[in-house]
Amino acid sequence: MQQEIQALENNETWFIVPLPHGKRAIRCKWVYQIKYHADRSIERYKARLVVLVNNQVEGLDFHETFALVAKMVTICTFLAVAAARNWALHQMDVHNAFLHSDLNEEVYMKLPLGFQSPDPTKVCKLRKSLYGMKQAPRYWFGKLKNALQKYGFIQSYSDYSLFTLHCDDLHLNVLVYVDDLVISNNNDDAIVSFKEYLSHCFHMKDLGTLKYFLGIEVARSPTDIFLCQQKYTLDIITEAGLLGAKPASSPLDPNHHLPLATGIPLSDSTQY
Repeated sequence: MQQEIQALENNETWFIVPLPHGKRAIRCKWVYQIKYHADRSIERYKARLVVLVNNQVEGLDFHETFALVAKMVTICTFLAVAAARNWALHQMDVHNAFLHSDLNEEVYMKLPLGFQSPDPTKVCKLRKSLYGMKQAPRYWFGKLKNALQKYGFIQSYSDYSLFTLHCDDLHLNVLVYVDDLVISNNNDDAIVSFKEYLSHCFHMKDLGTLKYFLGIEVARSPTDIFLCQQKYTLDIITEAGLLGAKPASSPLDPNHHLPLATGIPLSDSTQY
């Protein structure tokens, strides 16, 4: 929690002011999470300060909220092209991504739990977005898009989360899913330069070669890319409390009555 507050203050996310007359302050809360490696070992403990979105009022605390994420078909195509052309695959993560985007609205937030001031009138006037704010993903994507286009990338019209940079023999492609970036390239020097540029623009975390993305484990051979969702599936089964359940070749209720249905078959069943 102390590290999160320090990161917010270093980023100048807010400044403490008395709550102006006629204004309201939205509430916030702490969210705790344990981050795991693909092999289920603990990577780190994480505390994040988020805004309670049910306290935000449309037209007052936010306006446009729509934000883009990569389509799954684009992700598969992206990996297929990289495998076919033997391009390297890298992954980068943006540390506190939403904190990089500036707010256009005037928003006040109550002081975080555990860091209150003796003066009850003091609140945080937000300069930048926080996680949980409805407009935060949109503002972040806009800022990232501007940084990529400034570097020379062209945004795809088929999927706006895909950015490409082609110059002579250089091919550099970036796929964006909120704060996760997957990069494919055919030039080692170019990827080093690009990573340095991103680290200059944002607080980046270089995850190295692509291994785990959106619940998909990625393994590579000299000729192929193998995708597996074993960890993702086990997480869902564990969360449902069914890890000890017995497997079944036909997981269907044995007492169902579908074969007993009578009546005239549908003339056009495509709508169902």
